[in-house]
Amino acid sequence: MRRATSLLCFLIVMLCGTVAMAASPVNADGYYKGIKLCGRVKVVEHFADIKVKVVDSFPDLRVKVVSSFPDDVGEWQFVEYGEDFTVQFVESFPDIKIKYVNSFPGVE
Repeated sequence: MRRATSLLCFLIVMLCGTVAMAASPVNADGYYKGIKLCGRVKVVEHFADIKVKVVDSFPDLRVKVVSSFPDDVGEWQFVEYGEDFTVQFVESFPDIKIKYVNSFPGVE
C-alpha cells in the first residue's frame, strides 16, 4: 500500500511539472507569438508587442540586459528607436514573465 501511494505521489508530481512546462507562453526556441525574444527592445506605455511582468521566481524567460550584440535568446538591449519589438511593463495580466539575470539568459 505504501509503495502504491509513493508511486501515485510521484506520478502526480511529474504530471504537474509537465503541465506547468506546457503552460509557458514562450516556446523552447525562445519565441512568443512569432517574436524571437532577443534583440533591441523599446519600452512603451501603450500598444506594446508584448506585455511583461518582472518576477523573482518561475519566469518564462531569463533576461540579461546587454549594451551591444543582443543575439541570443534572453539578451535584450534597451533602445529608443530601431527596435526589434516593444514591451510594456505591467503588474497584471502579462503575456510573459521575466527575471533579470547576470548570466545564463534564455528559456527556463
